[in-house]
Amino acid sequence: MPIGRHLLWGETCCLDPLEWLRAGLVTNPGMFLLGQPGAGKSALAKRLITGMAGFGTRVLILGDTKPDYTRLVHRLGGQVIRVGRGLDRINPLDSGPLGAALARLPQREAERLRLEVRGRRLALLLALGTLVRGGRISNAEEVLLGRAVDLLGRAVDLLGRAVDLLDARLDRQPTIPDVLTVLREGPDEVRLSVSHDEQAADLVATLTLLCDGSLRGVLDGPTSTPIDLDAPAVSVDISQTAAAGDQLVAIAMLCTWAYTFAVVDASAALAAHDLAPRRQFFGVMDELWRALRGAPGLVDHADALTRLSRPLGMGTLMITHSLDDLDALPTDEDRAKARGFFERAAIKILAALPGRELDRISTVVRLSAAERALVSSWAAPEALIPGRSHPGRGRYLIKTGEGPGLPVGMRLVGDEPDLFDTDTAVRP
Repeated sequence: MPIGRHLLWGETCCLDPLEWLRAGLVTNPGMFLLGQPGAGKSALAKRLITGMAGFGTRVLILGDTKPDYTRLVHRLGGQVIRVGRGLDRINPLDSGPLGAALARLPQREAERLRLEVRGRRLALLLALGTLVRGGRISNAEEVLLGRAVDLLGRAVDLLGRAVDLLDARLDRQPTIPDVLTVLREGPDEVRLSVSHDEQAADLVATLTLLCDGSLRGVLDGPTSTPIDLDAPAVSVDISQTAAAGDQLVAIAMLCTWAYTFAVVDASAALAAHDLAPRRQFFGVMDELWRALRGAPGLVDHADALTRLSRPLGMGTLMITHSLDDLDALPTDEDRAKARGFFERAAIKILAALPGRELDRISTVVRLSAAERALVSSWAAPEALIPGRSHPGRGRYLIKTGEGPGLPVGMRLVGDEPDLFDTDTAVRP
């Protein structure tokens, strides 16, 4: 996708992380974009979204918090799912089409994916419990959750016990209320898997918070609007959760990530056995820091959900303002792991950034003196002139490996100024 012209000699520069991977230019299709507010981060993301969708890549906006991408996705003929109280529900335990795909796959592959589904459900329950509790789930509670997830996953084999217990159809995805029912009324293998009833009671209370109070109507039922893989772009709009605070935003974003990656998993598994068309995906994860700072240990769960992009045929773009956003996480361990997101991304894009920020980036990415001077010049203080834009808007340094970066200038064309505008809410 053409994203602009080289700032030194004017040649057109194009960017597509999946094509760069196929061409051997990078080792993974992960991108990380850093830049000051107003520097044009979302404009670059939208240019990439528009082009990649036009070339047939399925674009997935994994949690739009403002929303910045709704108008563009509508223009592309895509799907917008609005998650919030009284709007669309998202079931954290929904494996998407992956569950239905198991019956169509060879036994060995089906068993592998069944274990993957089990692991992801448990990981997300642990992450959500950590968020609402404000502390980690104990080892004993994790065992209890695992037993409950296993029972729900074996519903077909445990026909009489599971169906009578849950009063549910076998083709329905399990929900958090189902887990609570198992914990309260389930068979001895679940209720006796911990030694102290108090621990089980604490876990029930924690999961109940995910279904009641400020979260009621968001996570407590089946997914109301499944992702349409035939849509050129899908945006999961979680902006309605912002009014309820960062905790609900983090919960909605984690659930969105989990559900979306399950959908991508299913697509890749079916395509590998010629049971579905082969698709490639581009996932955009904006405001990354909001999903990670809610409680200790959340980085581990986010990391587990996002590591598999290359084998799934999925490029990713993570966006935040500064590495300081990642340093706002609760523990040293979390901060170190969050910085790993930036370190592992093969394509690092620097918009306007001050010298202090570039000092930190230089510990991860080699920057020449000329590159530092260029990027810091884009972050120069703005003059107080009405109507003037950010001095570095639309300018980016694209770094891969240890070599020189590509300095690119992007100008909006056609209807892009209107579609890419993120300031409509403050305009008269």
